[in-house]
Amino acid sequence: MLTFIALALLAGAQPTTSADAFTARVQRAKMVEAGPTGPAYQKQFWAKTGNPMTDALKACLASNAPADKSPFTLVADISPDGHPLHVDVRAPTPVAKCLDGQFSAWTFPAPPKLSDAVDYPIEIDVSM
Repeated sequence: MLTFIALALLAGAQPTTSADAFTARVQRAKMVEAGPTGPAYQKQFWAKTGNPMTDALKACLASNAPADKSPFTLVADISPDGHPLHVDVRAPTPVAKCLDGQFSAWTFPAPPKLSDAVDYPIEIDVSM
């Protein structure tokens, strides 16, 4: 009987959309950022990333002139060795996709280990 109820509930469940998955990833990254390891890693991350991010954004704006300067969010997972994985952006403007491509090729400081995951989530809100 319990199996039947579980199957009935699953059959009626709404499938997760990519927008829902993106939002969930952003929320998880924000929770990690606010957690015990967040502030120290953010300081390390931005010390290495700040200038290259600014330069990349300027280059993306220039290469997509006239550029859409709409705000966007970038979300990624940082592997234990500092490589970005599963990089995604919303809203996917040409500038956002350009920055996504740049960001995907960089190496970051090794993140702290999380008890519930191998990779460390990070989100960046970009507005110009």
